[in-house]
Amino acid sequence: MTDREQKAAAKAFVKRWTGKGDEKQHTQLFWKELLQDVYGMSVNSDTVEFEKPVVYDGTTYIDVYIRSTRVMVEQKSLGISLDKQGMRHGEMLTPFEQAREYNLKLLADDKVKYIIVSNFETFRIHDLNKVNPHRNYTEISLSELPDKLHTLDFIICEDKTPDDGGEDPISKQAGELVGALKDALKKQYKDPESENAKRSLTILCVRLVFCLYAEDSDIFPKHLQFHDYLSKFTKVSANEVRSKLKELFRILDTPEDERDPYLDDDLNAFPYVNGGLFSDENIEIPRFTDEIIDILLRRASAGFDWSQINPTIFGAMFESVMNDDERSSNGAHYTAPVNIHKVIDPLFLDGLKAELDKAMSYQRWADKKNKLEEFQDKLASLTFLDPACGSGNFLTLAFCELRRLENQVIAALYGEGQIYMEGLSPVKVSISQFYGIEINDFAVSVAKTALWIAEHQMLRETEDILDKSLSFLPLKSYPNIVHGNALRTNWEDVVPKDSLFYIMGNPPFLYGDLTAQQKEERNIIFDGKGGELDYVACWYKIAANYMKGTNIECALVSTNSITQGQQVYPLWHDLFEDGITINFAHRTFRWDSEASNMAHVHCVIIGFSYISRNEKLLFDGDTVQKVGNINAYLLNAPNIIIEKRKKPISDIPIVIKGFQPTDNGYLLLTEDEKTQIIKDEPKSEKWIRPFITAKEYIHGINRYCLWLVGIAPDELDELKLIYDRVEKCKKWRSAQTKTGDAYKLKDIPTLMRQNNKFSEEEFIVLPRHSSEKRQYIPFGYVEEGSIPGDSISIVTQSNIYLFGVLCSSVHMEWTKAVCGRIKSDFRYTSDIVYNTFPWCTPNEKQKAKIEQTAQEILNVRAKYPNSSLAQMYEPTKMPPDLRKAHKANDKAVMQAYGFQSDMSESEIVAELMKMYQKLTGGAAK
Repeated sequence: MTDREQKAAAKAFVKRWTGKGDEKQHTQLFWKELLQDVYGMSVNSDTVEFEKPVVYDGTTYIDVYIRSTRVMVEQKSLGISLDKQGMRHGEMLTPFEQAREYNLKLLADDKVKYIIVSNFETFRIHDLNKVNPHRNYTEISLSELPDKLHTLDFIICEDKTPDDGGEDPISKQAGELVGALKDALKKQYKDPESENAKRSLTILCVRLVFCLYAEDSDIFPKHLQFHDYLSKFTKVSANEVRSKLKELFRILDTPEDERDPYLDDDLNAFPYVNGGLFSDENIEIPRFTDEIIDILLRRASAGFDWSQINPTIFGAMFESVMNDDERSSNGAHYTAPVNIHKVIDPLFLDGLKAELDKAMSYQRWADKKNKLEEFQDKLASLTFLDPACGSGNFLTLAFCELRRLENQVIAALYGEGQIYMEGLSPVKVSISQFYGIEINDFAVSVAKTALWIAEHQMLRETEDILDKSLSFLPLKSYPNIVHGNALRTNWEDVVPKDSLFYIMGNPPFLYGDLTAQQKEERNIIFDGKGGELDYVACWYKIAANYMKGTNIECALVSTNSITQGQQVYPLWHDLFEDGITINFAHRTFRWDSEASNMAHVHCVIIGFSYISRNEKLLFDGDTVQKVGNINAYLLNAPNIIIEKRKKPISDIPIVIKGFQPTDNGYLLLTEDEKTQIIKDEPKSEKWIRPFITAKEYIHGINRYCLWLVGIAPDELDELKLIYDRVEKCKKWRSAQTKTGDAYKLKDIPTLMRQNNKFSEEEFIVLPRHSSEKRQYIPFGYVEEGSIPGDSISIVTQSNIYLFGVLCSSVHMEWTKAVCGRIKSDFRYTSDIVYNTFPWCTPNEKQKAKIEQTAQEILNVRAKYPNSSLAQMYEPTKMPPDLRKAHKANDKAVMQAYGFQSDMSESEIVAELMKMYQKLTGGAAK
């Protein structure tokens, strides 16, 4: 079966099964047709078993068991949520959990690698070899099957995985071909780094890709027409191919009735394309070589079917051939469709689907027809802006989704013999409804081409519904994708805000490595108050200003930093004051790009506007909660924003930051160095102290420092090894920049800092960085005489009650909610976390209980002297008695706060924020 035949079979399968499916009546037929008709599998007792018995509190049955590739299917009826729990064998289980229990009961040789749960409209694929397979799954809809056939290749081929399909190998290969073609062409330019050469190369590549797609997808009248035309001239010379290509470009830009009547028939057979794609005759086209011809005609044309590319993925693949340094400086992160859906589904698509379902539900034909026509007019009226559109992924996918909805309307109105007026297209949705701003001109060209390809592919789906051909050419030229800097472009000049419905996109992710220009932009947008903010925050501010006085809704992908730590106040305080409300949000998740360099960043998605939806949605992993409010920390809590504070809001000891040596390592010692120095110079032992840093403290690594406070010159003279280190420290500090800390310390090389006042008491260590995988940050005590490094903060009072509260789940929930992050790891600071934390006021009995449970945590830790805190607090390795001690401490602290034991994390934080509000006198926004 060829790719085209398989796609056609998949379309027929989707048409047969859309809108129907009963678990008991249809499961076997559905899967037989899918496996046989679409994937070409021979379905027999050796390959597939239906109703496979498994002993589980009696005998029960697996719906579909694909023996050859170790796949199990748990099938549910149409309309049943795949997250719905049901009572099965005395437990409340989801469909996946039910199937996983069945798998545990199978013999070792029969256990499966994959579990598919389906409700006839969705396939959810769980790879049991992955971490957390219940949450880490791949999902496609029935309607997506023709375009995502490779996602299910693993059911017939053992060496395939769902991820292979998710990456869309066809579009990925297309991107690689474009990259090879571009590299080969670039080498032929006389000055490839000139602006004219770069622009010309961009336009040339886009034109060639369009021709390759056109000859494979019936835009050109004959299959391989572009290939066959140019192939005639390869025998003459490579440069002849170049000249004939330039001639072809002129013809594609010339209407048929304006062409030379004596034009060669092969050339005249090409249609008029228009749309501005071939209009510029001044582009620089370099000399062709045999390498270029081989890539273009053999590999990219004859050797590849462009009709199967997914324009949504292809845009990213195409753009990924741009220079990596340029991509990095722009903060570009390419967006996979699964992540785009996290933005557009709650923003507008889910609502539109619900409207269509309601229109379809009318029984009287006149009523249904009226509602469907109204709905189609609404689809055609909606407008969209992506103010950092890149290669157009968001715009392209949004267009395709609107057209799929429209095609359902067209099928209902004009399918199965219904008549529409000849000469008029039943299609009303247009790419003219989609606007974009993009700083990279190459990406602008890609975005326009991706939209044209998407428009053609969706038109072909309409043709299949009507069984009629519809006109695609000539292309229509829309100036909607604007080349410019979105932060310096007036969005009103791109699309008047009174004409816009939705803003969406994935603006640049940049923070510490901003260019001078980017810092200036941020400074202007935030009136000089945005120095702590990620670059992406600029889009929030501009969008909010642009949307004021309208019902426009916006949803942006962002680094999670704008909802954490010190960035929250400078961004969200003014937005909330202006009346912005968050209508939906995805809490932190890892964002994997489709680009060849695969960026991994931790992101949030925030949907906001000046209109407040009645139903707000908060997504967290694969769960969604309907909530009353979503605050700046993406919690179901009041709009209270935590401000940095120099001192605690409660009556507790202050926190002291540890010492930063600024010594190039000369005042610091490893275990071996310490041992050797003491061996060679025994008198040096009194001047060596344990040096405590976050990493060494958590991982149980001993480190030391030279603590030379008060050392007399004659004593230093006797300690030659220590004196040598001090001398090297002075020399290094003296060579540093004169305005820096190190140079300022050059005259005190025996000391870490100017102020070396430090209590010799035992202190509590507060590591500033800790893994988010840990349920508790491992705070703890260290021995007297230890010196704290700058990666920790310390509390110098030996207060077991304070230690108990810090170690509690109540304090951890506050930390997780308000702290800054390094990727997703905790960044615990005094000004944002410790000083802002609202402390309870326990009675004597409650305080004594917390002291008791806190001491028990220390007692249990002491039972494992050879284990590091990192090992003890690693979730899988955590000793049961340590976990039990923490749970007892959690309970004691919860009771002291007056919290109920069954309160959720967000409920705890909401109550703490109310306490914070009372303690600071702030008002909820």
